Amino acid sequence: MAPHDQTRKAASGESSEAASVAPRLLAWYDAHHRDLPWRVPPGALAGGARPDPYRVWLSEVMLQQTTVEAVKAYFRAFLEKWPDVEALAAAPVEDVMKAWAGLGYYSRARNLKACADLVAGRGGRFPDTEAGLKELPGIGAYTAAAVAAIAFDRPAAVVDGNVERVVSRLFSIATPLSEAKPAIRALVEKLVPQVRPGDFAQAMMDLGATICTPRRPRCMLCPLREDCSAIVSGDPERFPVRLPKDDKPLRRGAAFVAERNDGAILLRKRAERGLLGGMTEVPTTAWTARVDGATTEAAAPFAADWRRAGQIAHVFTHFALELDVFHAHVKSDAPEGHFWSLAHEISGEALPTVMKKVIEAAIPGATKKRSH
Repeated sequence: MAPHDQTRKAASGESSEAASVAPRLLAWYDAHHRDLPWRVPPGALAGGARPDPYRVWLSEVMLQQTTVEAVKAYFRAFLEKWPDVEALAAAPVEDVMKAWAGLGYYSRARNLKACADLVAGRGGRFPDTEAGLKELPGIGAYTAAAVAAIAFDRPAAVVDGNVERVVSRLFSIATPLSEAKPAIRALVEKLVPQVRPGDFAQAMMDLGATICTPRRPRCMLCPLREDCSAIVSGDPERFPVRLPKDDKPLRRGAAFVAERNDGAILLRKRAERGLLGGMTEVPTTAWTARVDGATTEAAAPFAADWRRAGQIAHVFTHFALELDVFHAHVKSDAPEGHFWSLAHEISGEALPTVMKKVIEAAIPGATKKRSH
């Protein structure tokens, strides 16, 4: 059967493969699911345990554009500080931003707090449908489907990057991924079972993360290998088909690490809106995603004995950035709009990764946690 014929047949509900996918995948998931701190394993679910919607929502927001391994520690730290949505709603937004520092995509943290405020104001109960969830701040189609399926066992089509890869290979979808997303979602809707849809969603994610990997997929261990047309083609890694990526523009700028004699570092808060909105930084020149900033000590925020301390590189979603780093010891008071952060407090500031790199270039070890 030609790949496009197979895709059309599955989408129309006529494919026998669609009926066999869920039972095979769920049987595999029962035996091989990942142990994740936010997950209720299938055995516990069968025994009557139920997922906490707060934990499911928190993990899904954290996992957007971030790896599972990176999220685990943040998730545990958040739960320790704020064990439920009411506790998170009661927290100052500055504390939430500090706890989020390093996870990236900081608009997620602001939306997380706004969502917690709204849910707590409604009695602490999350909506149990996709439509209701999508009305909350920061919850789009994917997160709404994931929370509805995993927390409330709704038969929702949960489609992340792992699922796109699995489905693209299962049906040999030759259309570039950027154009194939609606078709992939339609296929997932056909595959979702009415029984255990939450486990099915997590099983698809686990399959993509552990078996149907981007490179060197472990096809011989795949529970869907008998249904997978990409295996028949002999080239599973061809899918999903991607268009060539454009090179990211490179932006330049400078950053200035002012250090007081007691080890305190001069910081300021970025504007609430825009890139790294609401986060903390050392003074920098006026670089953005579209324009370069000045790169010399002549652009320093105030006069001091600035010495070049190296250069750091950082990659954002749409551009790459290089910052020349300058360091100086100063004795003056903090300029207006700036503040001194003591050496033992630096690790707890809401510093994005790019700013941690800057400070480390000037003062190695400064952003690591220290005892008072």
